[in-house]
Amino acid sequence: MEWLALGCCPARDWPDPCEDPVPGDPTAKEFCRPGTEVATPITVYAGAECSAPGFSYEDARTQALAALTLGEQHAIEAGFMRTKLSVDATDLTPAEGPLAIAQGVAVLEGCLAESYGGVGTLHIPAGVAALLGCCNVLREDPATGALTTLAGNCAVIGAGYSFLNLGPGGVPADPGAAWLYITGPVVVRRGPVDVIPDRNRASASVNIRNNDRRVLAERSVVVGTTCTVCAVQVMACP
Repeated sequence: MEWLALGCCPARDWPDPCEDPVPGDPTAKEFCRPGTEVATPITVYAGAECSAPGFSYEDARTQALAALTLGEQHAIEAGFMRTKLSVDATDLTPAEGPLAIAQGVAVLEGCLAESYGGVGTLHIPAGVAALLGCCNVLREDPATGALTTLAGNCAVIGAGYSFLNLGPGGVPADPGAAWLYITGPVVVRRGPVDVIPDRNRASASVNIRNNDRRVLAERSVVVGTTCTVCAVQVMACP
């Protein structure tokens, strides 16, 4: 999926040439060509399997759909980290090693602010989320329950990010550390859920060789963001 990036070109101030001469051509203003953003579809799925006697097609279908409903956010986060965040991010971790978590958030927000003027999104592994309360890095909107930073950026706390914990280039975090990311706003487009086999072919769910029943529930998801992806490694301890 492709689209033109929106809002990634900078706005600049224009000095008064009479008071603050502009080097070169004082009438030449800079123009920016929008870039093309790309999102790779992610397929998330859950399957149910059990011995067919006593485990009906409807039982298997219910199990698969429940597993997908409860676990798809985890799978989407892991897929987004694997196909987008770890692929496109600029690593801001200093040569000295991982930063304290509040320092890491500050570095990421500075990176985003340099290229995008809107509200961005922090992507935070669930395993370090509690540490953000130590320094009041995040605050909760009492009306919506949404988490934001003091700078106004949104925060997504994800078990899928903890599960992979990958940095730029697919590099795992150091022991006792975690990768944080920041992007522009995120839009998630979910396709319909497909159950395989469907009710019209319920008998096809049974493997006649071992008499096991299998039913799969899956859907395709596209997670889009824009402008900037920055990463930093932080210490997973206070």
